[in-house]
Amino acid sequence: MTATTTAPTAAPSVRTEKRPSDRLRAWATRAPLLPALIFMIAVTQLPFVATLVISFFDWNSLYPDARSFTGFANYSEVLTDADLRRSVWTTVLLTVAVVLASLILGLVLALLLDRKFKGRGVVRTLLIAPFLVVPVAAALLWKHVLYNPEYGLFNGLLQYVGGPQPDWISNTPLLAVEAALVWQWTPFMMLILLAGLQSRDQQQIEAARVDGASDWQIFRHLTLPHLRRYLELGALLGSIYIVQNFDAVFTITSGGLGTANLPYTVYQSFYQAHENGLASAAGVLVVIGSIIIATFALRVVSSLFREEVSRA
Repeated sequence: MTATTTAPTAAPSVRTEKRPSDRLRAWATRAPLLPALIFMIAVTQLPFVATLVISFFDWNSLYPDARSFTGFANYSEVLTDADLRRSVWTTVLLTVAVVLASLILGLVLALLLDRKFKGRGVVRTLLIAPFLVVPVAAALLWKHVLYNPEYGLFNGLLQYVGGPQPDWISNTPLLAVEAALVWQWTPFMMLILLAGLQSRDQQQIEAARVDGASDWQIFRHLTLPHLRRYLELGALLGSIYIVQNFDAVFTITSGGLGTANLPYTVYQSFYQAHENGLASAAGVLVVIGSIIIATFALRVVSSLFREEVSRA
């Protein structure tokens, strides 16, 4: 007698289809967002597409009938022109100096504000104030109230102690722009790092103190590794802004004395030389650089969110 075995038959695959009511409900949920999406596309993407198209043309607005398609010639000129390369190098120096200085000062201020003392709320509000000032107004404040060689505050203090009377903008132009930007961006870094300090595991710190760890050892082995993501986030977000900064350079030095960064060079090419194609190519390169930095910033933000969720 032989036993026959029958293989189990596979269950028929059930194909689920969305009912018309589900589709209508989904569209009804998304419909309020469509005007905002259309507005964002019209305001941001269409101008960028127009700029991208213009960047492939030799187009001087003084001779509108003489424009011609040149391909990547404008990009090649942007990358090989000596003045443009100098402006790129100035942009790199300005960005690195401002971001590093504001991060270090922001970390020091965040460590001070992380301690409890009387009037901490008032001090925190006063330290945040520079970041709330309009960028052009802040640049004008530094140019006329602080840097002016005749009635500026810096020379007034030096005159009071019998010191020299330097012309700050003429003698140290790039440093003058960097100082104004550091003053404005240090509060932003301070807020990010202060949020990181307040999210530390206090039980771990108390355990380290019980084991005899000093304040420096706690900062080096516990606080600094915890703040690494916040430091990266502050550096990336600060770099996105400083790379595109135009207000301080235009207001304080008008791009002279070797302070012309890439955004100011784009302004000169477009409004003074009327080279629409060349200015558009330089602008596209600035946007590409900003997108690359923003991509890293978004990755850091997402990793911070994942860490907070896992900790909760």
